[in-house]
Amino acid sequence: MAFEPPQRLVRALGETAPSGDDWLEKLPEVAQQAVDLRELTVERVQVPGGRSSLVVLVRRPDGTPAVLKLAPRRARPESERAALAHWGGRGAVQLIEASAGEGVLVLERLHPDVSVRSLPEAKALLEAAGTLRRLWVEPPTDHVFETVSERTGRQAAAMRGASAEVASLVSAALEAREALLAAPPEQRLLHGTFRQSKVLAGDRVPWLAVGPDPVVGECAFDLARLVRDRVEDLIATPSGASTTRRRVKRLAESLDVDQERLRGWTLFRAVESGVRALRVGRPRDAELLLEFAGWL
Repeated sequence: MAFEPPQRLVRALGETAPSGDDWLEKLPEVAQQAVDLRELTVERVQVPGGRSSLVVLVRRPDGTPAVLKLAPRRARPESERAALAHWGGRGAVQLIEASAGEGVLVLERLHPDVSVRSLPEAKALLEAAGTLRRLWVEPPTDHVFETVSERTGRQAAAMRGASAEVASLVSAALEAREALLAAPPEQRLLHGTFRQSKVLAGDRVPWLAVGPDPVVGECAFDLARLVRDRVEDLIATPSGASTTRRRVKRLAESLDVDQERLRGWTLFRAVESGVRALRVGRPRDAELLLEFAGWL
C-alpha cells in the first residue's frame, strides 16, 4: 500500500525540519521496508495521527494486532524506546520490538480513536492524572535521557528572541524556570509531553499512555502540560481564569505535587509553547496559550 503521511504530520515536521532533511520523502520506502522485514499485514495509516511520527495499524505474522511507528531522529525515537522498555507496560503502551538506530517501533495495539478526551472533563482529568502517576518512576541509573534542565535550557534560549509584545510574560517564565531549577524536589522518569490525547483506551488496563518524549526531572514539570488541556474551552469560558487556578490546586493535591511549583512550570511551558507558535506562524494558537499564561 502507499504510506502517505497524514497532513498533520507533514505540517508539524515542516515547522521544525532542518535544512536538507529528507525524512518525509524517504518515509514511504522506509515504511514498506519495515513492513516487509517483519512480515506485517497493513490495515491502515492512522489519521490524523501524530505530529512527529507515522503510525500504522498492522497485524503481526501470527495475526496479533499491533502498531508500527516510524519517527525521524529529531523526534528521539531511541529515547522513547528506552522509556517504554523501562516502564515495561506499567502505565504505558507495551513495547514489542524496536530496531536500534532506525526509528522503528512495534507497539501493543490500543484503541487509537478513543482517548480520555472522549470523557467528561472532570473524569478525563482524573483518569489522565492516575495514568501519569504510574509513569513517575526512578530512572535507570545509567540513563541517557535528557533532563528538564537541559530541555528547558534550549527552550529558554529560543524564547529570549521573542517580540517585545510578549516580553513581560517571557521574563516571568524565565524567572520561574531559574527558581524551579535551583532546588528540584525529586528526579523521576517523566513522559515529557503528557496530555489527555496521549492516553488511549487499552485492553490490558482501561487507559495507557502513548507517545512519550521522555525527560528526567521533577513531577510538576510533567503535570504542567495537563493543566492547560482543552485550553480553547478554558479561554471561551468567562470563568476560565478561576477554573485554571482551581485546576492547578486540584491536580497538585491529587498527585502530591507542590502547588506553586506546578503553577511555575505551567507558566513556563505555556509561554514557551505560545512563543514557539508565534515563531512558526500559528498566531491563533499563540494567542490562546499566552492568554492562558497570563492567568497564572
